[in-house]
Amino acid sequence: MAGGTDKHMALMDRVQKDMVEAMKAKDEVKLGTVRMIKSALMKYKADAMKEADEAGEAQILNQLLKQRREAAEMFRKGGRTEMAEKEEQEAKLIESYMPALATAEDMDAAIAAAIAETGVTSLKQMGRVMNAAREKLAGKRVDGKDLSDRVRSKLS
Repeated sequence: MAGGTDKHMALMDRVQKDMVEAMKAKDEVKLGTVRMIKSALMKYKADAMKEADEAGEAQILNQLLKQRREAAEMFRKGGRTEMAEKEEQEAKLIESYMPALATAEDMDAAIAAAIAETGVTSLKQMGRVMNAAREKLAGKRVDGKDLSDRVRSKLS
């Protein structure tokens, strides 16, 4: 378990270091975003009464990213371009703390391996293939909808 703690501390240390750099550079957007990430990690620790593991951190960052994207979309619909751009800048900063996005090739290879491993041939058992493919893509960020669409097209 020590490996997970080191990795978590690495994220928290990076957030802390980036916060200091943003303060010195007077980069308000970066400072606000880094504070938001730190706050979310601290809230998780307080609520769960333990440090976030890698999966917990990924979930927290995904949640923050989703919130930024939804807010940007709402601001664009409301004609508030400057606010939408701020949200999009924050989203880019949050993404910089996340693992790389799985490529189409990564996903296709994982799906093929998952189908071979599970022996699933019908769409009714798509969930088994999804779970197996997610396991194979551990350590990479995966767009769930994209993965789901790919699995569906392979099984149909």
